[in-house]
Amino acid sequence: MIQTLVATLMWALVASLLIFRRKRSDRTITYAALSIAAAMTLNVDAIYGVVDPLLGGTNIATLIADTLLMTGLFFLGRGVMHAGEYRPRLVRAAVSPPVLLVALLAITATFLLIERDATTTHFMSDLGAQPAAAAYSIINFAYCGLVIATMLVLAARQSRHSTGIQHLPAALLSLGSAFGVALCLAVIVMDIAHATGHLDLRHTIQSAYDPLSAPHLRVPLRRLRDPARRPPRSAPRPAQADRRPRRAAGAALAPSDARTARAEPGRPPRRQ
Repeated sequence: MIQTLVATLMWALVASLLIFRRKRSDRTITYAALSIAAAMTLNVDAIYGVVDPLLGGTNIATLIADTLLMTGLFFLGRGVMHAGEYRPRLVRAAVSPPVLLVALLAITATFLLIERDATTTHFMSDLGAQPAAAAYSIINFAYCGLVIATMLVLAARQSRHSTGIQHLPAALLSLGSAFGVALCLAVIVMDIAHATGHLDLRHTIQSAYDPLSAPHLRVPLRRLRDPARRPPRSAPRPAQADRRPRRAAGAALAPSDARTARAEPGRPPRRQ
């Protein structure tokens, strides 16, 4: 329900940007919103369950959604960078097309190495023990964390140099980005713990992940479910909180309104 609501709100944002920014020459933010909205739409279980079988039923929709999310974050990061004059070399490199291309090629290569079964909405819960699946999720969240960290640096600097009401947007972006970075780091550690069988470590990190994956951060990383909370395959699966690489995006967009992703240690968001 939450992911459906957020996807709807994202499409509403896209529509508003197309209407109110149609005369702007820079469409970076519009592209970001469009990509993230499409990624979040694919994170909706009902939609994923229809789309993936049409693509062969091998969970290729997970790769598509994660690619869209990473692309959306790329445009979002560039939009934040272009909003100010502070553009150090490392910041420009982090949100450069070559870095995005390398990351996309890397997740595609690792995704193809995963031994995938039929369509599943618990991608990382079911497959996260495979080294290739862990590498896939780690690369995904490492890139998301890099871009969000870049936005954190830019927003923090802008916040320090702003006064009055102008200070609020930068401060909110800084807060949301900080949560997003922390979430990405938590997911990466949980991925490693899942793949290596260190369940105690995963449970320890889970205690930090839960507060970070509040509903507004949970949707973007929707498919990354925690297998620790999932019953055996033979038992029915109760509804549980997902986290998908797509949560990091929500955290960056707003600290209170935003798919873990699809890989779950043990993203979204199918993802952890």
